[in-house]
Amino acid sequence: MEVIINPSAQAAANLAARKIAGVVRAKPSAVLGLATGGSPVPVYRELIRLHQEEGLDFSRVTTFNLDEYIGLRPSHPASYHHFMWECLFRHINVCSERVHIPDGLAHDIPASCNAYETAIRDAGGIDLQLLGIGTDGHIAFNEPASSLASRTRIKTLSERTRRDNASFFAEGEEVPHHVITMGVGTIMEAREVVLLGFGAAKADAMLAAIEGPVTQMVPASVLQFHERACFLLDDASAAKLQRADYYRHVFANKPGWQRV
Repeated sequence: MEVIINPSAQAAANLAARKIAGVVRAKPSAVLGLATGGSPVPVYRELIRLHQEEGLDFSRVTTFNLDEYIGLRPSHPASYHHFMWECLFRHINVCSERVHIPDGLAHDIPASCNAYETAIRDAGGIDLQLLGIGTDGHIAFNEPASSLASRTRIKTLSERTRRDNASFFAEGEEVPHHVITMGVGTIMEAREVVLLGFGAAKADAMLAAIEGPVTQMVPASVLQFHERACFLLDDASAAKLQRADYYRHVFANKPGWQRV
């Protein structure tokens, strides 16, 4: 596990975008796992810039999103279908047939979840998975107490997560109680993981995930066991880390061949 503390959220987002671009350039048919929420937005803006100004080619890339609300139509402004097309896909040359987002309107949700897992396997597995982190340490919508071996499935959101996500919905509109989400076990099978966590509100979660024990009560902590997990923080989210100075030292003294 690598911890990189950046001077700002934008600097961290730019680094994440460079990592993703490096994977796509090295493997044009790469499989990317993508996230939603506030943290990935500056990453997607930088990827759009790299596509439009530097020719980063997504035409052969396959994508799998982490999650989707149950009961929201894809055109709903708060759906993750809508988010991804507005924030990234319509601005790059990704092939729509290669875009995969869980179906929150599926008639048979367990069968749909199993099909999602099969599609990931059939695509060859995820090369790089982008993640955010919740204020309680959840990843995707794997709430505290989720199984660390879980697969794509239905989950019930905690009231804390629903409050955190209310800003994405219209005033007075109810945040759904249920979602489809990739499981922790599914995420751990990605060949590389990049987790974003910005702002003082994420400091406790980052402390627990990086320096605390591995526990299902902090699902992000399982990434301590991942061979190629990278946590990208800003100064505010890193404020409570006991080893922050060491993480900065490590990054500043990387050998040239390890730099992005």
